[in-house]
Amino acid sequence: MEFHVRASRPLPPLLVIEDALLAHDPAAVVDIDPAQGLRVSASIDAAQLVALLNDIGGAVEPGEVEQQPSVCCGGCGG
Repeated sequence: MEFHVRASRPLPPLLVIEDALLAHDPAAVVDIDPAQGLRVSASIDAAQLVALLNDIGGAVEPGEVEQQPSVCCGGCGG
C-alpha cells in the first residue's frame, strides 16, 4: 500500500522511520515529498502505520494518513 502522511506535528527523523518500516517490511520505501509530506510504500495498513509512527515517537492522528489508490497494472504478476 502507498500512503501520504501529512502530520501536524514533527515526525521522527526519516532514518528512524525507515528503520522501523524495514523491520516490518524489508521491501518498504519511504521518502519526503515537499508537496505530499511523508510518502510510504509498504505492506502495512493505515492503522498499523499510525501505530508504527507513534511507537517511534511520532504523534500522528489517523486522519493524517491518506491511503493512495493502487497504481499496480498487474502486468508483472505481483
